[in-house]
Amino acid sequence: MSTSQKDNSSNTDEKKSSTPKPPFGGKNIGWVYWVVILLFLLPFFTNNLGGPQEISWSKLENTLLAKNAVDKIVVINKEVAQIYINEEALTDIDINNEPNGIISSNKNPRYYITIGSVESFENKLQQAQEQAGISEKIDVRYENKTSWTTILSWLLPLLFFVFIWMFLLRSMGGGKGGNPMFNFGKSTAKLTDKGTKSKITFKDIAGLKEAKSEVVEVVDFLKNPKDYTRLGAKIPKGVLLVGPPGTGKTLMAKAVAGEAQVPFYSMSGSEFVEMFVGVGASRVRDLFKKAKAKAPSIIFIDEIDAVGRSRGKVNAFQANDERESTLNQLLTELDGFGDNTGVIVLAATNRPDVLDKALLRPGRFDRHIYLELPNQSERIEIFQVHLRPLKLSKNINIEILAKLSPGFSGADIANICNEAALIAARKKKDEVEQEDFMAARDRIIVGMERKSKIISPKEKEIVAYHEAGHAVVSWYLKHVDSLVKVSIIPRGKSLGAAWYLPKERQIVTKSQFIDQICASLGGRAAEEVVFDEISSGALDDLEKVTKQAYTMVSYYGLDEEIGPISYYDSSGNNDRLVGKPYSEEMAKQIDHEVRDLIISSYERTKKLLVQHRGELEKLAQLLLKQEVADKDDLEEILGKRGENLLKDGKERLINPSSFTS
Repeated sequence: MSTSQKDNSSNTDEKKSSTPKPPFGGKNIGWVYWVVILLFLLPFFTNNLGGPQEISWSKLENTLLAKNAVDKIVVINKEVAQIYINEEALTDIDINNEPNGIISSNKNPRYYITIGSVESFENKLQQAQEQAGISEKIDVRYENKTSWTTILSWLLPLLFFVFIWMFLLRSMGGGKGGNPMFNFGKSTAKLTDKGTKSKITFKDIAGLKEAKSEVVEVVDFLKNPKDYTRLGAKIPKGVLLVGPPGTGKTLMAKAVAGEAQVPFYSMSGSEFVEMFVGVGASRVRDLFKKAKAKAPSIIFIDEIDAVGRSRGKVNAFQANDERESTLNQLLTELDGFGDNTGVIVLAATNRPDVLDKALLRPGRFDRHIYLELPNQSERIEIFQVHLRPLKLSKNINIEILAKLSPGFSGADIANICNEAALIAARKKKDEVEQEDFMAARDRIIVGMERKSKIISPKEKEIVAYHEAGHAVVSWYLKHVDSLVKVSIIPRGKSLGAAWYLPKERQIVTKSQFIDQICASLGGRAAEEVVFDEISSGALDDLEKVTKQAYTMVSYYGLDEEIGPISYYDSSGNNDRLVGKPYSEEMAKQIDHEVRDLIISSYERTKKLLVQHRGELEKLAQLLLKQEVADKDDLEEILGKRGENLLKDGKERLINPSSFTS
């Protein structure tokens, strides 16, 4: 035998010897369970094989005592009365004609009866003897016995359940992970080990260059730590990714898992907390224990707000503080007395306002990386990433797609690309075209077309003038976004819609706020101007306008009467208050100013529609005819937007400041 074969055989023997053998000699232990079941059923068989037979009191009294066939009675353990018959009764057919056969000797009990109490049994026996005319009393003895059947009657059920329990443990404990019933305190983190190739790399992350560079630097810390520590710098212990949903926080963590080339543990914050007390803290300890054993390593906790919420205020009215104890253990592991060298913690959340302050301090999460919604140039890069697997037509213009999707996150852009491919496949196309992306964008923003929805001619006319009112007002207001398309085809819950091309603003002025309110009120104002009656179709517009007006007055301090006062609370503490953060007098004043602002904007909108009543009628009739009006149709009826806004160097529109409260 060669040396390599000997080594292999020795390794195999070591594995066999090191593997713990299951109880009862391996897998073939079915005979053990059959033996237990047979032993459990044995007393039931022995009771029916030549043993005494249970009878009723009536048979004892009417048959045995009446024929004077009872020799003696032995009461066992004050529960069972065993009846012995005399020799004269052995040949009596009425007495011995039983299923168990005839007993040829009177040394063994022939029958037995279960008694309730000794006193009542003796009284009934004495009365029965007197009625039967038996002069010589029957010998009654009392004995205490512990038979093997009695022992088995309570021992075998216990053994039976023990073996069933062991069987369940064996069936649930198969596999490498051992028995999961005893592993609920262990960490459930998924391990991406060193050398594992990830499908997602940093090339798949488009846009967000600053955030991406900081995450790449974390990977470089682990690959080349001496480049940073030679100057006395310390590697950051924690990195917190913060941003709106869909901006790529988890995507960055997946890229780190493949690029870091170190053990990468990932789990969700909700996996720490279970119904068992102390499980969360135990899982935190186990997770960091595993990560330290394989240091340098990375731990990624997604949605950390599930376990890292602020202590005290959240659980003030709750008796269960399991989440709080889990957070305390997490704080200790991040920065406590224990050594945590070589472990970097990545975490992601879109609710940084609810996190505990102790969790956010330097030393635990040293870096906070903010991921914002992408701008136009970044959206172009994101589109390029998600368009790679699609079969595209030559007429695809990525710049137009990026321009028509302001405020979209990376997840929204991925959804648009996938929806466009589905629409093209539904139409049996060989390539995805530009119009498919436009249809996908409309479907995501407004909803799917519902041409089958039946609308009466009168309702359709109201919807046409309503949408035409929005279009005319927004077309002639300076600070409203550019109008792209108007439609009265039902989509989702709405009966009509108008598409705008929003500008990417970082701040909004007071004039812009007022123009947006007027544009939102254009539909209701058009109904009043044309039909001299209003409908319930403007509910969504009124809700949006009211919220916007309250934001202007109470948050941004844009009202002259209220002044530069803001009741906005960025920390979120006021959200937990039962009342409002201002007095009743101030609440009345805010309500008054909001009402004046909305009414003045509504009057301004009506004046604008009366001034352009002819264009309103033409656009509404066009919508009734073809249901959709695009930008060319709008320019044909309303003219070029820039020319209408300015004429002879003077603004044709009414000065917004004259309508403010």
